[in-house]
Amino acid sequence: MQEKDSNKSGVSGFFTKLFRQQIFIPLAALVLLAVFNLIADPGFFKITLGYNSAGNPVLSGFLITILDSGSELAILAIGMTLVTAASGGQDISVGAAIAISGSVLLRVLCGTDPRPEKLQAPIIVAFLVSCVVAMLFGAFNGILVAYFKIQPMIATLILYTAGRSIAAWINLNALPIVSEPSFTYFGEFIPGIPIPTPFFIAVACMIVIGLVLKFTNLRLYTQAVGINANSSRLNGLNPAFIKFISFVILGLCVAVVGLIKVSRISTINYSVIAKDIEMDAILAVALGGNPLGGGKFNMTASIIGAYVIQLLTTTLYKFNVQSDALPAYKAVVVIVLVVLSAPVVRDWISGLAKKSKAKGVA
Repeated sequence: MQEKDSNKSGVSGFFTKLFRQQIFIPLAALVLLAVFNLIADPGFFKITLGYNSAGNPVLSGFLITILDSGSELAILAIGMTLVTAASGGQDISVGAAIAISGSVLLRVLCGTDPRPEKLQAPIIVAFLVSCVVAMLFGAFNGILVAYFKIQPMIATLILYTAGRSIAAWINLNALPIVSEPSFTYFGEFIPGIPIPTPFFIAVACMIVIGLVLKFTNLRLYTQAVGINANSSRLNGLNPAFIKFISFVILGLCVAVVGLIKVSRISTINYSVIAKDIEMDAILAVALGGNPLGGGKFNMTASIIGAYVIQLLTTTLYKFNVQSDALPAYKAVVVIVLVVLSAPVVRDWISGLAKKSKAKGVA
C-alpha cells in the first residue's frame, strides 16, 4: 500500500514539475494540435516524395510546409526573443523591415535593370549588403528605444508605417525579377536535397545563437537588463547598449528571412511580403512562455513556439478557414495557452495538485 502511495506521489510530483517548466506550454500545444490533426485527418501527416519542375526530388505534405514556413518564423523568433527580454517590448516593424531588406537584395542583384539577363553582383554580396541595411534599421529602432527611452512598440511603429514605402522607393516602384535559377535555392530546394533549404538555414541560425548564448554573456546580460535595468547599471553593465544590440541582432534575423522570402519567388511584392509576420513572431515568443515584459527567456521554447504557430496556421488552412479570419482563431488559441502559462495559473494548478496529493496520502 505504501509502495502504491509512493508511486502515485512520484508520478504526481513529476507532472507538477513538468507543468512548471517554461517549455511545457509550447510542447503541450504541439501535442494537442498533433493529436487533433491525427483524429480529424490522419492524412495530415502524410509525406510524399515527388519531383519539381527541374526534375529534382522534393518532399511534400503538410509537415513539410510547417518545416518550411515555420523556419522563417523560428529565425525571427530568435531576434524577437532577445528584443523582448532586453527591452520589455516588441518590434512590430519586422514585416516592413523584411520588405526593405528584400528590396535592397534585389536592387543589388538587378542593378538599374528590373529584368537583367545576368546578375549584376554575386548573391553573397547582395545578401551582405541587405544584412548591413537591415541591421542599420534595427539600430535605428534600438537607438530610439535604448537612448531616447521611447516605448518599443511606439518606436517601431515609425518603420512599420513607412517601411514598405521605403522598400518600393529603393527600386523606384519597379518589381525586379531574378532569372538566375540558383537564387531560388535559398527559398526552395537545393538540387538533390528533398528537404526545403529554409529549414537548414534555420538550423544554422539556431546553432549560431546557441553557441553565442553558451560561450558569451549575452544571455546573462540580456536577462539582467530586462529584469532590472537600474540594478544592472550599478553592477557595471550598460543597459542601453544591451537593448541596442538586441535590435541589431533582430535586424540580422530580418535580413536572413528577407533572403528566404525573396528567393522563393525571385521577385517581391512590397505590400504583401511578410504581411503580419510580426504578430506571429510575437505570438511565438509568448507561446514559448517568455514574459512579454522582459527578463528571463528560453530561446528553445520560442523556437518551438514558432513551429507551433505555423502548425496552427497550417491546420486552419487545412480546414478551409479564410485567411482574413486566421488572426481571430490564432488569438483565441494563443490567449488560452498564454493564460495557462501565466505564473499565477501555474501556481494555482500546482496548489490543486498538492491538495490532491495530500488527500491521497491521508
